Amino acid sequence: MKILVTGGTGYIGSHTAVELQNKGYEVLILDNLSNSTADVADKIGLITGKKPDFENVDLCDKASLHGYFRKNKDIEAVIHFAAFKAVGESVEKPLMYYMNNVTGMINLLDEMLKNNIANIVYSSSCTVYGEADKLPVSEESPVKKAESPYGFTKQIGEQMLTDISKVNDFHSVILRYFNPAGAHDSSLIGELPSGIPNNLVPYITQTAIGKREVLTVNGNDYDTPDGTNIRDYIHVVDLAKAHISALERMLSKKSEEKSEIFNLGTGRGNSVMEVINAFEEATGIKVNYRIGPRRSGDVVSIYSDTERANKILGWKAERDLKNMMLTSWNWQKAIN
Repeated sequence: MKILVTGGTGYIGSHTAVELQNKGYEVLILDNLSNSTADVADKIGLITGKKPDFENVDLCDKASLHGYFRKNKDIEAVIHFAAFKAVGESVEKPLMYYMNNVTGMINLLDEMLKNNIANIVYSSSCTVYGEADKLPVSEESPVKKAESPYGFTKQIGEQMLTDISKVNDFHSVILRYFNPAGAHDSSLIGELPSGIPNNLVPYITQTAIGKREVLTVNGNDYDTPDGTNIRDYIHVVDLAKAHISALERMLSKKSEEKSEIFNLGTGRGNSVMEVINAFEEATGIKVNYRIGPRRSGDVVSIYSDTERANKILGWKAERDLKNMMLTSWNWQKAIN
């Protein structure tokens, strides 16, 4: 069974490709390599024993995407990761995010409908909840006005899927991620951002290994126990496995609705300082950090209610924060 993974050489996409191949699926990868490298496909092959089919295609290039689908007629489902994903950057470059994330997804959905591909797993985000009224957030929590253009593009993507499902035989599973961290146990794949990292954990590891001089903690005056932002960190391998559970539920026609939504997290919140401390405890290495100003677009605190995913998908996050820090550090050492 062929599964197309857009953004499949990226951080979460590559780990999901590994889990798909481990389960016997044939994986096709599309990626424009804007935040990854082509050799990731080779590394997936080293881990699983089979290199996935990879093509450098930008979803915003409608002609190239159309040509790709003309060549690949027997795709059963799509797992859609391809998008820009930095909150702060989206505030600074909103039009770039709308063009890439929204236009690319419109083109993808158009080709799926034309080719009768009726199943998609969508990479969404907890940013759709904005600043939550009540914690933890469940799938029934209100979707609020987005705090950033990135968050809004994820809301638009979700709405497109819901609207398409109303008038077509089209099925989607929307997965709202919390904060992915960690790397594969092989240290062959992990988070490798282009340029300066926007996410906390790679900034910690790059600072610890000397690639960055100092880690800036964006604000310590929030209304939290230690004044720093709280997030729900989830190991990327746990996250990848959730995609398989979602895909198989949809393909086996167990979905109760055409468009289903699940939160993916651990159900626990950790502050920025707790993550730094967890890294130091796991590795024995001190992180050079300083306190800086707040970052535009950041919510104060968010973590998940995972009961729905635990019960309906039969999935549960298994790895803890220490494992996230250790595998991230091992990955950083491997690529340094």
